[in-house]
Amino acid sequence: MTARGKPNAIEGCPLTAAMAAVGGKWKLVIVYWLSQSPLHFAALQRRVDGISQKVLTQQLRELVADGIVKRQETGPIPSPVIYSLTEYGYSLKPMLAQLLIWGKEHLGRLSVSLASV
Repeated sequence: MTARGKPNAIEGCPLTAAMAAVGGKWKLVIVYWLSQSPLHFAALQRRVDGISQKVLTQQLRELVADGIVKRQETGPIPSPVIYSLTEYGYSLKPMLAQLLIWGKEHLGRLSVSLASV
């Protein structure tokens, strides 16, 4: 199991542990936006285009449980809740930067192969 979030699919495997913590369609996108600046829920939802409120809530809960994201209440309900990366969450930045570079190259490769069809 990761710290407190999703279970590790293959016990003792670092790759599946990493994927349990930050894998999936939205988690790295959430981490990317929070690496830029802390955001309240509505601002984060606007940046993560296409994510539902329910899924964003679930993903944030898992990221908080794994110690990657910090949730800070700013007052009584309905005051906004601010989300930010923890120090541990910021340790993902170098990997995220490399993944962005790879993704840009991959998009370029895809557009070249589609143009030749």
